[in-house]
Amino acid sequence: MEGKVINTTKTDSSISEMLIVSSSPHIRSNESVKRIMLDVIIALIPAIIGSVYFFGLNALKLILISISSAVFFEAAIQKLFKKEITINDYSAVITGILIAFNLPANAPWWIPVFGSGFAIIVVKQCFGGIGCNFMNPALAARAVLLASWPDIMANYVLPGADAVTGATPLAIMKYGAADAGASATVSEAAAKLPSLMDMFLGNIGGAIGETSTLLLLIGALYLIIRKVINWKIPVVYIVTTTILLLILGVETNQLIYHILGGGLILGAFFMATDYSTTPVTPLGQIIFGLGAGILTAIIRVKGGFPEGVSYSILLMNVASPLIEKFTAPKIFGRAK
Repeated sequence: MEGKVINTTKTDSSISEMLIVSSSPHIRSNESVKRIMLDVIIALIPAIIGSVYFFGLNALKLILISISSAVFFEAAIQKLFKKEITINDYSAVITGILIAFNLPANAPWWIPVFGSGFAIIVVKQCFGGIGCNFMNPALAARAVLLASWPDIMANYVLPGADAVTGATPLAIMKYGAADAGASATVSEAAAKLPSLMDMFLGNIGGAIGETSTLLLLIGALYLIIRKVINWKIPVVYIVTTTILLLILGVETNQLIYHILGGGLILGAFFMATDYSTTPVTPLGQIIFGLGAGILTAIIRVKGGFPEGVSYSILLMNVASPLIEKFTAPKIFGRAK
């Protein structure tokens, strides 16, 4: 290489940096809680737009009230506990959005206020704040709201300007269509089901944030590309639910309604992947997904509710510490 000048300054500098010895952590990341939460908010924007499109401005009002309430309660309780106020990490914003997503579009304004207060104060802050809660705050709030005001929480509005209430596809399959008569068979009730295209797009009755599979999958794909969530829990969860529904006797022509309907997609990608309440071990995540899928299918087919996602994820949240205990890798060199 005669006549060519080689600049070794940059090479020597890189080698020097590689040889620096320092205390742990040795692997650092540019990701922060704020950045991760912002990614989740971006992923939820398509579903927010879809909820307003299908259910009108009342859906937007519920979302804004829920977000405002969650942020207010977080700041207030942290101020009361004399802790650092961390509302700028956007975690309370996500809790508010997810609570609103689990509400019917005709819910009164105080429902998201109560739900946000319970989620932030009781489930999150009383257990130490972000990262210390033992179950998903938004799902815990939904469970309390459903137990306290079942008539409000199960009174779903169908898309359209008329704000007509009606049964969800899962309720039609479980209880029969309202206009088919109480003695209607499953097949007769199934005739009242919406088209699969409406199911996929979100033009059906249900909670404002769970109806559009398309928009939720767009957000989920963004989170997977950004490596904010791992595919294991959502995929194992959905596949397990599907297989067990078949085993429990759900007809194949109704199976797709179980997958697209209810909160399965929303729960699998946006709630079952919560860092604080799910196992961190790879095997533990698979077990979590299996357990949630089994419980969801059993509740839907054998239980009294047409939906089972919320309670399934909450039960697996409680089991997460035990799952991690038995799936944690063995530490090299530890004596028995």
